[in-house]
Amino acid sequence: MQAELGRIDSLKALSRASGPRLRSPAAVILRERALALAAEEGLGECRYALRIVPLQRQLEGKLTLEGETLFAPRLVPASGELTALGFAACTLGGTLEACVRSLFAERRPSLAMALDAVGNEMLSVVNRRAEERLQARASRLGLEMAGELRPGDPGLGLEAQAAVLALSGGAQIGIRLCRHCLLEPVKSTTTVLGIGRDLPAASWSRCVECRSRERCNWARPGSARAGIPAQP
Repeated sequence: MQAELGRIDSLKALSRASGPRLRSPAAVILRERALALAAEEGLGECRYALRIVPLQRQLEGKLTLEGETLFAPRLVPASGELTALGFAACTLGGTLEACVRSLFAERRPSLAMALDAVGNEMLSVVNRRAEERLQARASRLGLEMAGELRPGDPGLGLEAQAAVLALSGGAQIGIRLCRHCLLEPVKSTTTVLGIGRDLPAASWSRCVECRSRERCNWARPGSARAGIPAQP
């Protein structure tokens, strides 16, 4: 299936989402300044690529698709039928990170870090919107979407990044793989989701084993998203 390519106004998407839990009035003010700067500089456009790729084989957690093999046993359901994997790639491009570097060079580190954090918010919200579009594609095929993993999560090694990027079509929106399996531009992300029939609710979340979970502003107990019927 061809990759679906598109653009999302991440600042508009962010305005509709609940913000992070900030711990001080100063942090709130800095976030507002960073949001205003992002709007002024036109940093909100985010590109995405989506694909649903049929599963060729599953053997003991090794999932083979288009000649690529991912070891992702968590995506194998206890019941139902896993028929495909969904892939999403999103990027803000390099403009925001260039702006962050400029702010550091101007000795405005607080605003630089606030803008970097806003960039993470923007990418997270757009990734969620992209997943919703992927869910809608699955629904049109009469399928459900279950599970949510990113390379480097417990259950999907970082070494899977090259395969996930290739299967998502992320190169078509300017995402590249650099050393240590990291992505360029920095504000980019890839996600893998299970797709199939009669998939059960997941008993896990990608956030559960994260060492930063207790202090994370974006921890989502239900981030596995398993067993949620796709909506058109």
